[in-house]
Amino acid sequence: MTHVENELNSQPECWSRAAQQAAAHGAALPAAGERVAIVGCGTSFFMAQAVAALRERSGQGETDAFAASEFPHGRSYDRVVALTRSGTTTEVLELLGHLRGRTRTTAITADPETPVMESADDIVVLDFADERSVVQTRFATTALTLLRAHLGLHTDAVVADARTALETPLPEGLVDCTQFTFLGRGWTVGLAHEAGLKMREASLAWTEAYPAMEYRHGPISITTRSTATWMFGEAPEGLAEQVRETGGLWVAGALDPLAELVRAQRLAVAVAAARGLNPDQPRHLTRSVILRPTVH
Repeated sequence: MTHVENELNSQPECWSRAAQQAAAHGAALPAAGERVAIVGCGTSFFMAQAVAALRERSGQGETDAFAASEFPHGRSYDRVVALTRSGTTTEVLELLGHLRGRTRTTAITADPETPVMESADDIVVLDFADERSVVQTRFATTALTLLRAHLGLHTDAVVADARTALETPLPEGLVDCTQFTFLGRGWTVGLAHEAGLKMREASLAWTEAYPAMEYRHGPISITTRSTATWMFGEAPEGLAEQVRETGGLWVAGALDPLAELVRAQRLAVAVAAARGLNPDQPRHLTRSVILRPTVH
């Protein structure tokens, strides 16, 4: 079994642990009413999108999400939260350094022995969710679970759904599809983007991701037999029927959307295996992106 498989299979336990620790980390996490930005790179950026939408929808305060490299320095925030598994990503460390002494910062990381420990004002370490794999699975979903629990939006049913996602066979014919589109609404748009990234990283699959209502505005043109469209959360009225009329495979998200992401992670591994690829050795990727200093 690959590192990716071992790690994605451990997610229910990681989520339970993170939810139990949420209260203890409360002082380091955004307070109700704070104006907050959440940043990350790659997978962490997509988790930031999901958390930002959840926090605003729950009435906790205005919340934005940015790739760390695209942070708008002209805006004012009460707190910036950085999601960084490795604690070494160049763009995150540079942003935290720029914000030091100006804006309160929190870093959520997996490794307590990395530069980010000295770069942020507050630190949350989820070392039990750290990973050996390059392809990120359990740290991202565990960090999201921590923040969901902090917002009062996590329940034991989410963990139960994750176990179901690990035990239930994938839809027949899904692994054989040649193209995959993931759709979301609200906070699940970030999850859809992350599902697409997992497929590209692990299996080199042709994947796209969109807000569900945008799918009709052009992207549905690629849908046909041998393609799959996967919905995270409740689908817009009539969309499933439209996809089926194209001949494409429609995958409904029946579980909690975060558990649906676990199913998509499993799909990425299964497609990689079918194509003779090792998901522990993704092409051109490393566990952390560390850039050389720019020479002026």
